[in-house]
Amino acid sequence: MALLDRMYTKNGLAAREIARRLLSVKPGERIPRISDFAGELSLGRGTVQGALRLLEEMGAIRLESRGHLGTFLSHKDDQALWEIAGMSHVVGVMPLPYSRKYEGLATGLVEAFREINVPFNLAFMRGSTHRIDALQSGRYDFAVVSGLAAELHKQQRPGLHIVKRLGPGSYVSGHEIFFADPGETTIRDGMRVGIDFTSADQYLLTSYECRGLDVELVEVNYMQLLDMLKEGKIDAAVWNKDELRYADRFGRGPFRSERARELSEKVSEAVLVVDQEKGKIVEQRLADLSVDRIRAVQEDVEQGRRFASY
Repeated sequence: MALLDRMYTKNGLAAREIARRLLSVKPGERIPRISDFAGELSLGRGTVQGALRLLEEMGAIRLESRGHLGTFLSHKDDQALWEIAGMSHVVGVMPLPYSRKYEGLATGLVEAFREINVPFNLAFMRGSTHRIDALQSGRYDFAVVSGLAAELHKQQRPGLHIVKRLGPGSYVSGHEIFFADPGETTIRDGMRVGIDFTSADQYLLTSYECRGLDVELVEVNYMQLLDMLKEGKIDAAVWNKDELRYADRFGRGPFRSERARELSEKVSEAVLVVDQEKGKIVEQRLADLSVDRIRAVQEDVEQGRRFASY
């Protein structure tokens, strides 16, 4: 019987489940005992043994028995295990790539997944709340949000888990306040200030900066903030420094609120989050990604040394 046909036998179906578990075992580590696999998967010992032999015959793994010490994984082909496990593409979701930094981040993620031979697709969605809702509904395998947004959402969603931190400056260079009046640098009483309640970062920074001021908070889609400023429909808005559209026509100023300045540092870091209940296999693959590679590619795109590709 051909190896592919054998995947539909009892041993083959067991091999699929065992392949999922072996994705998280590193070469040189001991694999679970036959009895452990049998108990966890409700399989007979003979079926487990047959499944492991099938995985070896397919070139997905090589095992080494060390007597009473157990059986160790001496080699594995992650791509083969991934396919045998029935996994398709990993799908991530990140902010809309409106800046060079986000284009670089998207390109870096694509490159890093390519290097570990994991099929990967990337989707884009505005607002950390929307991205995490979509993650936990099962539409995506992981989401890219700021470190601040991840910490805030974790307080309300215990299943959310940060798998990878990409370091300061990986999400945004920072935030500042943009003004419709080119000569303005500070939010004042009576101003109309744009706020997007679906963006944890923008919402919190705006709230702290406006605390104690008599301003009108105008609910605005994050992606429309600069257009609203340009049209004079709002007077001020907290926005990403990396955004260059119309940059020369606006007034700009730093945060006066100490709390806003502190939070701005947390906002600068990109993190990858998963739903722990659904993402154990994906979590392992994300852990294998090279942060250095992602950041190097991101910087190359930002500096114009390579084209964005995602």
